[in-house]
Amino acid sequence: MKRSRSLVLALVTALAATVGAAWVALPAFAAGATANFVKTSDWGSGWEGKYTITNGGATAISAWTVTFDLPAGTAVGSYWDALLTTSGQRYTFTNRSWNGGIAPGASVSFGFLATGSGSPANCQLNGAPCGGGPTPTTPPPTTAPPTTPPPTTPPPTTPPPTTAPPTGNLPKHLLTGYWHNFDNPAVELRLRDVPAEYDLVAVAFAEATGTPGAVTFAVDPGLSAALGGYTDADFTADVRTLHSRGKKVILSVGGETGRVAVNDAASATAFADTTYALIQRYGFDGVDIDLENGLNPTYMAQALRALRARVGANLIIAMAPQTIDMQSPAAGYFKLALDIRDILTVVNTQFYNSGAMLGCDNNAAYGQGTVNFIVALACIQLEAGLRPDQVGLGLPAGPGAAGGGVVAPGVVNAALDCLAKGTNCGSFRPPRTYPGIRGAMTWSVNWDVSNGNGFARTVKPHLATLP
Repeated sequence: MKRSRSLVLALVTALAATVGAAWVALPAFAAGATANFVKTSDWGSGWEGKYTITNGGATAISAWTVTFDLPAGTAVGSYWDALLTTSGQRYTFTNRSWNGGIAPGASVSFGFLATGSGSPANCQLNGAPCGGGPTPTTPPPTTAPPTTPPPTTPPPTTPPPTTAPPTGNLPKHLLTGYWHNFDNPAVELRLRDVPAEYDLVAVAFAEATGTPGAVTFAVDPGLSAALGGYTDADFTADVRTLHSRGKKVILSVGGETGRVAVNDAASATAFADTTYALIQRYGFDGVDIDLENGLNPTYMAQALRALRARVGANLIIAMAPQTIDMQSPAAGYFKLALDIRDILTVVNTQFYNSGAMLGCDNNAAYGQGTVNFIVALACIQLEAGLRPDQVGLGLPAGPGAAGGGVVAPGVVNAALDCLAKGTNCGSFRPPRTYPGIRGAMTWSVNWDVSNGNGFARTVKPHLATLP
């Protein structure tokens, strides 16, 4: 999110930092350990794989390395719960800091997305045979899939296997917008003047205090002056007004200049305590995590679980990561989302200000501002473990709102159609449809009003047409 016209340019080169030839020291092999492989999904042109490492021995394993070959034409793209190095078609996965130890009888797993129809071969666990090698549960197709799917044939309509009711009494498909608690070139608005199309309003932003992890909020003096006097009491009354209209209001933490840091148990407690106090004071329905300067997934998860324990099951927990933050399930933001998916409401990734990015088909040529870009990047989250009802599409509300990735609202609708129904896709088609896709988010309500409300008035009615 942005307070001004300045940009955050995500660097795609960071994606390549984990890939390259490297020599890996192998930890001692423990007798009885196995690494079993399954293809958890297979859509012809690619698949999702999972290795489960089981310690069948009598002593603990302190670290593990799984190495295997893939045939030419098959390659690993996104991966999670492991570190990866490559040498040609030889892939080496090693444990992360939190999952290297395996007690006798226990197991851990890691996963990845791959393009092509080949399967792993010549698998070794800590330098010894994996104990049976890859054992796909679904054999690869006996005939090669077409290189270009017929445009009139939709992809499979089977949704991911896990579903859960949405939290916070929100609509099945919702429109989220950010409201500025500051004065910038966009139109200034009292909270009660947010257009009726918005279901969920994220108040931007809570600020850091001198105590690590603690946050605070008050109506910005500059905004108050621009509105001819707007007080905390006025704001609180406006929250109640939106509630009377059936809307939800959450407090967003972070933004472009946000410096909230939750890096240990004490700061996690401070975050939960101060956020809870603000919820009680102003009537917020939840919290939005929009930390553009990094986060610690372990302690932020601890903070959010503590907050939910105090507020209850209707607490709305949203996130607004940048595109670079959702490229790999092993990355901090993505890991946080997966770790708290049992209490997470929605992740509205910012599909803008990013340049070209990697899609779930391992194609890094998708340029921002297109249906292909939005769908291919959302697909990473949908195929790596988030439920469709936890995935939203974040786009700018027209000129002035962002420096790159601004699209016509109709492009957002086309991306929603492609993901939910398999229609209006570009050249990229996802491996399946996701009828439960949650909806769209925009930065921001203020910029939308500045641009004639085109985003909300185009996207909100379209959400009602989704399955």
